[in-house]
Amino acid sequence: MKSLLTILAIGLAAATSVHAQDWPQKPVTLVVPFPAGGSTDMVARAIGPKLTDKLGQPFLVDNKAGATGTIGAAQVKRSAPDGSTFLVTSLGPLVIAPHLIKGMQYDALKDFDLITVAVQAPNVLVVPAKSPHKTVADVIAYLKANPGKMTFASSGNGSSDHLTAELFWQQTGTSGLHVPYKGGAPAITDLLGGQVEASFQNVNAVVQNINAGKLRALAVTGEKRSPVLPDVPTIAEAGVKNVEVYSWQAIVAPKGLPPAVRTKAHDAMAAALNDPAVKQQFVAIGLEVVANTPAQFAAFQQQEFARWKKVIETGKITID
Repeated sequence: MKSLLTILAIGLAAATSVHAQDWPQKPVTLVVPFPAGGSTDMVARAIGPKLTDKLGQPFLVDNKAGATGTIGAAQVKRSAPDGSTFLVTSLGPLVIAPHLIKGMQYDALKDFDLITVAVQAPNVLVVPAKSPHKTVADVIAYLKANPGKMTFASSGNGSSDHLTAELFWQQTGTSGLHVPYKGGAPAITDLLGGQVEASFQNVNAVVQNINAGKLRALAVTGEKRSPVLPDVPTIAEAGVKNVEVYSWQAIVAPKGLPPAVRTKAHDAMAAALNDPAVKQQFVAIGLEVVANTPAQFAAFQQQEFARWKKVIETGKITID
């Protein structure tokens, strides 16, 4: 009986190993839970061709937008955990939306196998070029003199740029007026036109407008200065503590992915992210390649989940 169990165990291990060696045997879908053209979509489309070349099967991007990314995330949660479907997402569906949306169709901490945090970038506090505000101190002084009146644009309720503004107000004892848009592009358009007064935008989304002199950058929310904006101080250098914020994109799979497939997928995706051509594409617009391990990702998700829960509860934020 003991020898039979040993044979079965060896057979199971061999089957798992063969499965990993054979993966992928069919096209793989990279679900992006946002419209085409944004940061998350760009990440998926940058690594897709590299994965296709390395693994011999097409890696196809499928945009499933809606409900701040949770529709696409829920679709991936329901997919078979066989390595044929992955979610390439921003932080929203994994650490922010769970605190804002009732009746979520997935548990962000339990329903996915984490592969890697792909890239990260700080946000940057920007104002229109014609704004009277030249520094973060100017903005704080104005907010204190005019509570709840200065308009801050965001790409939507519960977005990274929205919550960074909320965190900024909480840490400075001020309040502004949140103006949510349906996506980053229309928010930036109105910012350029002066219809709104400020925004904490992803660096990569506005660096060209900053360099062109159309927007004025006052501070970045990273722990250190951004290589693409070396003359712009960090938010801490500007006198505001505990507003270090990074927007990030990550890759996850439906829960239950065979461990060997998970390892192979992680290694291939990390290699694609660190491919010199892909890395240069990211770095040029202010994105930093992370490509960490599943264990590092899990610890990071727990930390971010708790942090944004506190910000949302403190600010009594809703998406209604």
